[in-house]
Amino acid sequence: MAKVEIDSGICGMHSTVWATTDMNTYRCTLRIESECEAIQKIGQEMPEVDAFQEISLRRGEGPLALRKGMEHCFHSACPVPVGIIKAVEVASGLALPADVRMTISQED
Repeated sequence: MAKVEIDSGICGMHSTVWATTDMNTYRCTLRIESECEAIQKIGQEMPEVDAFQEISLRRGEGPLALRKGMEHCFHSACPVPVGIIKAVEVASGLALPADVRMTISQED
């Protein structure tokens, strides 16, 4: 099982994604908990995904997490949809678990 904890930044909302993949079918079961109502809707609408569909921008319609993010998120830079994809990658053995980090500052 992969677990991704996401602190989204200035909105202050915390989300956690758990992903488990059936390695015979590459169907990935997701559990998504969040303080954000938009992310809660995403979690309700995508309890399971095809791992290969989810990790590819060029396969079919692309990742469901990104499409659901476009449908429900209020901010285009919300990191949660990408966090969902990272959980799927790790749970499916398609990526190693490694933290992702953005350090944002304003310089004059």
